[in-house]
Amino acid sequence: MSASGARRTPDVVVIGGGAAGCMAAYTAAEAGAAVTLLERNPKLGRKLYITGKGRCNVTNDCTPAEALQNVPRGNRFLISAMTRFPPERTKAFFEKLGVPLKTERGNRVFPCSDKSADIIDALLRALRRAGVHIVQDRALSLARDGETLTGVAGERGWYPCRAVVVTTGGVSYPLTGSTGDGYALAEALGHTVIPPRGSLVPLESESPWCVQMQGLSLRNVGLTVWDQRGKKIFREQGELLFTHFGLSGPLALSASAHMDFTKGGYIASIDWKPALDDKKLDARLLREFAERSNQDCANALGALVPRSAIPVMVQWMGVSLHTKVHEIRKDQRMALLAALKGFAIPIKGPRPVEEAIITAGGVKLSELDPKTMQSKKVPGVFFAGEVLDADAYTGGFNLQIAWCTGRAAGEGAAHYCRGAEGL
Repeated sequence: MSASGARRTPDVVVIGGGAAGCMAAYTAAEAGAAVTLLERNPKLGRKLYITGKGRCNVTNDCTPAEALQNVPRGNRFLISAMTRFPPERTKAFFEKLGVPLKTERGNRVFPCSDKSADIIDALLRALRRAGVHIVQDRALSLARDGETLTGVAGERGWYPCRAVVVTTGGVSYPLTGSTGDGYALAEALGHTVIPPRGSLVPLESESPWCVQMQGLSLRNVGLTVWDQRGKKIFREQGELLFTHFGLSGPLALSASAHMDFTKGGYIASIDWKPALDDKKLDARLLREFAERSNQDCANALGALVPRSAIPVMVQWMGVSLHTKVHEIRKDQRMALLAALKGFAIPIKGPRPVEEAIITAGGVKLSELDPKTMQSKKVPGVFFAGEVLDADAYTGGFNLQIAWCTGRAAGEGAAHYCRGAEGL
């Protein structure tokens, strides 16, 4: 990393060069502040490189209200930031930086090139043009003189400043640099940190069915999740993947955002035929069985489920692979119907947080100003991005949180400095 532009004593130090940090640094610099961006990695945006399977799901092409509906934790706090910098402005921001965008299924927005590197390169060029000084260093602590912030102590140097924006991410994907540094900085300032846990994370199950069907990917299936009290907490249709440890794929990741495993396990119910109700599905079973009455179950069920699922369905029915279809009793057909409409998988917990796409938990939102992201405890300190106790579902919504909170924090930090020193 190298310096860009004429340098003077920084007004603002941004800690963390991910999505929120880059946006905060650029915004503060554009507002006239002298900005230093500290990033512990040799390159900015390590986590951005892997988002959207390397394609970078930049945002979701929807209204602010629709975006907030996809934020299960922190949506009220985000109203101001999301309204002032909605997905529409995010799209315009990157297109102005020279990155053509496209909208795909589910209103997911990607670079036309399908390369996350294009987003990162555009941000880096923008930061350099704005005169942001980029330094490879890891922040260790924030220094104060009484209630006045004086600077940031790093592993390699000291960075005096009047305002700090903490955008260090959560604890998911630690190899990208997200190792929880921001939580320690926040707690040292007296902030409450909601214990972090994985969200948008695969789910673990001890069900032998998952092992038997590992590698099987399902499309257009329904997933319903029930909690310990029998309350339905999630229902959605989409794609699901069986693995050796349990369930993965978009449906499992989205469901995980609704789960709190401190209260126990859950039951996931898979509807293999969500387009058919029980009556219509039974009629189809009768039709398929009549047409294949002399075939083995192993062959006849191929018209209903993927081949790797056939041995499992046969076990549910209580028959063998070589049982002739005309030998199937009504109660066995009803067992198959029940399996196709409600294939129950007990969920014991999430995969490790290191495998999560996003971190739930973080700096308590009630201790921050939702308009500026400024700490209510320490003037001049701002927080943005995944370090906050706010997270969303898949589809570009978490990056949208990073962009809009980074924008708000950058504006807030620059405004704070102008008030303090008459910038």
